[in-house]
Parts: sequence; C-alpha cells; structure tokens
Amino acid sequence: MHFLGIDLGSSSIKLSVLNGDSGEIIASSTYPEEELSIQTPQLGWAEQNPEIWWEIFKTALGQLTKKGINLSTIEAIGIAYQMHGLVVLDKDNQVLRPSIIWCDSRAVDVGDEAFLKLGEEQILPKLLNSPGNFTASKLAWVKQNEPDLFDRVFKFMLPGDFLAMKLSSEITTTATGLSEGILWDFESRTLSKDVLDVFGFCEEMIPELLPAIGSDLTVQDNVAKELGFKKGVKISYRAGDQPNNAFSLNVLNPGETAATAGTSGVIYAVTDKNVYDSKSRINTFLHVNADENTPRNGVLICINGTGILYSWLKKLLNSGGGNINYDQMNAMMDSVKPGADGLMCLPFGNGAERIFENRLVGSHFLNLDFNRHTNAHILRAAIEGIIFAMNLGFEMLGELDIPQKTIRAGKANLFLSKSFRDIFVQVTGTQLELYDTDGAAGAARGAALGFGFYATKESAFENLQLIDRIEPELSKQEEYNELYTAWKATITNHSF
Repeated sequence: MHFLGIDLGSSSIKLSVLNGDSGEIIASSTYPEEELSIQTPQLGWAEQNPEIWWEIFKTALGQLTKKGINLSTIEAIGIAYQMHGLVVLDKDNQVLRPSIIWCDSRAVDVGDEAFLKLGEEQILPKLLNSPGNFTASKLAWVKQNEPDLFDRVFKFMLPGDFLAMKLSSEITTTATGLSEGILWDFESRTLSKDVLDVFGFCEEMIPELLPAIGSDLTVQDNVAKELGFKKGVKISYRAGDQPNNAFSLNVLNPGETAATAGTSGVIYAVTDKNVYDSKSRINTFLHVNADENTPRNGVLICINGTGILYSWLKKLLNSGGGNINYDQMNAMMDSVKPGADGLMCLPFGNGAERIFENRLVGSHFLNLDFNRHTNAHILRAAIEGIIFAMNLGFEMLGELDIPQKTIRAGKANLFLSKSFRDIFVQVTGTQLELYDTDGAAGAARGAALGFGFYATKESAFENLQLIDRIEPELSKQEEYNELYTAWKATITNHSF
C-alpha cells in the first residue's frame, strides 16, 4: 500500500510517497525549486495566497506521476503544514484575503492587550501561552482593521486545514491545530471560551474538530478524479510542521527532543506536563499523539531566522549573476576558523522573535572589518549565529526542567551540512541522532498510521533509518563555549 505525505511550507511544498510494506519512501517531489515568495505589504507583515498553495500542490503531484508514481495506488494522505497561519473563508468556501502566515508580526500588540485583559496569572495555566502573535490574534487584527471583510468571514482555519478543505470540501481542524492558534484550554481540554470572549469571536467560526491521527475525512470524488486518485482516499493525518517533524523522528514520549533548521530553527521537546514560560518565550502545544489517556505536549522554541538567513545570503552572493550553491557556501564557511575572526551575526531578521518576547530585533552583523572579513567570514558568522540562537532555546528548556540529552534531526535543510551538525553538537553539548526522514516522509508515515495500516505507533517506525550519531568533543566544546559566551554577552548588552 502507498501513502502520500504533503509538507506545506512557506518556501515550497514537498510530497513523498511511502511504501507501507517496506517502510521506504519510493518517490518525492518539491515545488517550486526556488523559494516561494512571501509578500510584505508593510514592514513586519508576511502573506501568501492560499490558492497558490493549491496550484503548487497540483504541480508537485504532477512531478510524482512523471517519476512513475501511479496516484491511484494511494490509500491515504497526511498533511503537515506551516504553523500559526490564518486563512479566512466566506460561506462559499472562497478565500477572502491572503493568508497572514507564521512570521507575520502585525498582531503582536493585539495579543499582548488580550493577555493583559485575560490576566496573566489566571490564563497562563489554561493556555500555557500568551495569545501573542498566533492565529487567534491575527484574526482579531483582521476584525479590528478590516471590519467589512471580517463580517464576511464564515470560518477561519490554519494552512493545513485549507489544504484538507480543498481536497475534501469539508471545513475541519484538529485540537492540536487549535492549540497552536492559542484557542485550546489545557485545563478543561476543550476550546478556550476565554479567548473567544476576549476577542469577540463566535464559536460558529471554529471548524469541526477531527483527530490529528485517524480522521475519517475523504477526498471528494470529483477532486480525486481531477488529481488522479481513486475514490475513497482518506485524509488520515494532519499536524503543524514542528509537531510533524517530531513525529517523523519518532519523538513521541517525555524526554525525547527534535530539532529542525529550515526557514526557522526549532527545538521541540515532548513532555506529559502542562508547563509554560512566564514570559511566553517558549510555547507549549498539544502534540500529535495526545489523547485523554496519554497527555502529551510539545514544548517549542522557535528562532525565525535560520535557513531563511542562509538562503538570503545565497541570493546575495549570486546577485551578480553567479551560481554558488549551498555545498560551495559550506566549503567557503569551512575555510574560516571558528569565531569568524571576530565577526558576529545576530540572525533575527524574519519577524518578531518569541524568545525576545515578540520584539522585532532585526538581523545584525557586528564587528565587521572591511580589511579582514570576506564572504566566507560572513557565512561562518551566520551559521554560528544561527546555532548560538538555537542554544538560547536549549537554555530556556533547562529553566523549565525539561532534559535534553539526545536530539533527533532529519537529514534536511541546514542539517544537511556536516559542519552545521558538528557545530550544533559542540555548542549544545548534546548527542545528535541523524535520521533519513523529513516532514513529507513523516506526514506519509502519519497517513499510514491514521489509516490503520500500522497497528501501533511503534510499528510505524520500525524501518526508520538512523544515518549517524554524533557526540560532542570536549576540546571543541570548550572553544565554542567561549565563543557562545561572548556572543550571548553581546546579545545581552545590545540595544535593540
């Protein structure tokens, strides 16, 4: 049996087809090859047209057929998607405005005001987060600033819910999705009436709730015919990209931690406790395998500017008509010693950063010397800055008494770089396990599990392949500890 995984990112859509019997990914496709554009009508805004996601998905699906995949063999579909985005529909299921996506910062003040009204001490044990800049706050921004459009909103949803709607014609979401929009009450284990009331939302705007794993949603017959699927294909798994990344790495139980470094960099640790950070620098969401009998939360630390910084540098290096690829960039970086000869990078140029309490910090290169520093130094400083920023998140996890001895990551994005992996291990002081998987593969595996092909979660990961296990080295750790301490001091003393 074959299962399709969809990874709807802000840079591209990736598809993978899993052969359930062998546990192997037999084909993948990614579109577009260059990063999908993000529209920025104003400073701090970030939007994408959901209908373009749908067209890109169909193009990527066509690439699979060109690779010999018979789409009529697909039994079920799993969807992973960029978290926290807002999509609004009218009563005819038509998109009313571009999606306000995850790295958009316009709703920070809206969320902060709601947090004060709700009362921090009263609401944090329920939400485990501030409404912050998440989906509910983004909808409240629309209500305040686009009232005529808001009056036409029939339902609002997350990006993955939109893709599921296009496939099934049904408007649905999940409890995990509501939690990432800060619409979930962890104490009552239901939709948060507090958040609905503070923003003045009616409950009818919330889509129908389905389980993240094992829903019985079906691709509509006419859509299946158009796309080349057979009748009755199920949409049996849905998760935000970071919970899904953890799922793809078999990070499902307390004490297990996943990392990723795509457009953003994320540390995601699983716990069975309702933990929260008093400043909401760390965010807690329902994990994909949470249920009434098995409490599971994902504690997430996000650095917005990681892979997007490296891709920005790639564009800059090629702006004169060059053709430098990531492998060449990594080789340039390796030619420079640790510390980049004093050059430092603060990689925070992709919207408001949660670890700085939703401030717009901006990206900075410090100590730049025109006589010493080259492109290679800039690349080295960027990679080190990205990893140093992620290490701030590890320290915050430690403050919540959440252990991280071994980190799991897929061989994708920045973790494709051997140098990145080595620096990551030395700076964090943790063992890194590298697996042959990614978000689309995880979504395909989730589809097979939700469909019932795998009897247990354990059996779903029997064929997950460990590629490498990397241990910290004491001498390298000491060197990077000194560099990190100096970088952190710069962060502390810098006036943002």
